[in-house]
Amino acid sequence: MNKEFFEALDLLEKEKGISAAYMMEKVEAALLSAYRRDSGGQENVRVKLDPVKKEVRLYRRLDVVETVEDENTQISLEDAMMKSKRYKVGDVYEIELKPKNFGRISAQTGKQVIIQGIREAERGMMIKEYDEKKEEIVSAIVTRVDPTTGNATLEIGKNEMALYKHEQIADENLQVGDRIKVFITEIRRESRGPSIVLSRVHPGLVTRLFELEVPEVKDGTVVINAVAREAGSRTKIAVSSTNPEVDPIGSCIGPKGARKNAISAELVGEKIDIIKYSEDPAEFISAALAPATVLSVVKTADGDNSYRVLVSDDQLSLAIGRKGQNARLAAKLTGCKIDIKSNRATEAELADEAEEA
Repeated sequence: MNKEFFEALDLLEKEKGISAAYMMEKVEAALLSAYRRDSGGQENVRVKLDPVKKEVRLYRRLDVVETVEDENTQISLEDAMMKSKRYKVGDVYEIELKPKNFGRISAQTGKQVIIQGIREAERGMMIKEYDEKKEEIVSAIVTRVDPTTGNATLEIGKNEMALYKHEQIADENLQVGDRIKVFITEIRRESRGPSIVLSRVHPGLVTRLFELEVPEVKDGTVVINAVAREAGSRTKIAVSSTNPEVDPIGSCIGPKGARKNAISAELVGEKIDIIKYSEDPAEFISAALAPATVLSVVKTADGDNSYRVLVSDDQLSLAIGRKGQNARLAAKLTGCKIDIKSNRATEAELADEAEEA
């Protein structure tokens, strides 16, 4: 706890950006606490860390008084003046202490405080770094996969983070060494340290992947207006263009489908439907139900966002999709409640209504 200790503080400042002065304050406070605990807390002491001489000293502090009432904390003016005539009542008289076990205490405490300081600094730097990356994607390398839970440990820069099973794409078989992209959804500040929440299922991942792959999206010419996703299966994305000469759908698909295919490959073969956004709800809903062909979209009296969609009989199953997926994603994408009916069903309803009338 001398030369090596101060060299460690200097190194900490250079490599981690933690002020040596700040660390010395922490170490001084910790040493005081450790010594008082070791001595039963009977004495008023001061620790001095001298970075120039590279020394650590311990002083017992006594109040200078006329009459001593407590020998553990006070010294008479007469005794103090034996050392220096400058002392007066109210001053503090210090005696350097050299207890046998102080070296051991200081070494252990200093080590603990330095380790804690490094952890605090790393946490602080992590929060600062990833606060700026919230709702962005980062590249990661899979370093471990828990065979029991399926949770994966990822290496991102110099940090290791968890990608939990429920945030992984369904049926995705991650292997050690895989390079993947993840979306940062949240930075949680917890008592045990910051926690970065990563996801491969968040719709935001699709948006950011299109920004990476499609220059027109990155520069703002093509706008992603809405995304609806069922991770690992299918995504619908609505796009528009700020330049009438730029085809938003064609830009996102890319030459021979290269851009869309690259994103689909990153998402383990997830199907991606790219449709043109419209501020007209009827047009938007009609496009969102692709690949089905819609005959008409009519607003119903059930609510502001409720619409009845009419399709031909042979298009009904296509409009609804397997297990209702196409209709479900279209509703998410448009934010509307959609009731899909076929010609035959509509005619039957009209006949029933006429009969009741």
